[in-house]
Amino acid sequence: MFTTLTIAVSGEHGAGKSTVAKALAMVFNLRYVSAGMIFRQLAEEHNKTLAEFSAMAEQDSVIDRAIDDRTRQEAVKGNVVIDAYIAGWVARDLADLKIYLRAPFEIRVRRIAEREQRPYAEVLEETCIREKSQKRRFQDFYGIDVGAIQLFDLVLDTAQWDARGVVKICTEAIKTYLRNAAITTSRNEDTP
Repeated sequence: MFTTLTIAVSGEHGAGKSTVAKALAMVFNLRYVSAGMIFRQLAEEHNKTLAEFSAMAEQDSVIDRAIDDRTRQEAVKGNVVIDAYIAGWVARDLADLKIYLRAPFEIRVRRIAEREQRPYAEVLEETCIREKSQKRRFQDFYGIDVGAIQLFDLVLDTAQWDARGVVKICTEAIKTYLRNAAITTSRNEDTP
């Protein structure tokens, strides 16, 4: 039987990573770790906007590497849901399940604007800058193509369902994984 469970929730900004990851942590009684929250805290500490801090991170890989190292450390501990843009890549060998969430760009920007109670145009510009910066950084620093999502166990377009529906789909996928893993473990223990 399982002693630890590590779930990596990756995806685009505004696709629902944090909402889903937090809910999954509650459903399965796991810790919740958010790389995005760490990034936001660092931006605030440096008195920078997310776009400005992204630009800083483009020039200095130390910022991303510190966040990603902490993410891997948390994955090693287990019993965690990792919420990070590149969680699936950073914890690919440590995560039991890797989930990727996406949605059309306009929907994601609208969600962010509503959540943060900010003007759509402002969020649109910031999200464009931020995503271009991250795409470039992750390719340059790690060789990660954030468009290559084949390594994920579950890829879900969150525009098709509300948050509760997405969480339900992910929950069922995890339960199925755990049942199948328990059967495999049981069979291996029975083999002489």
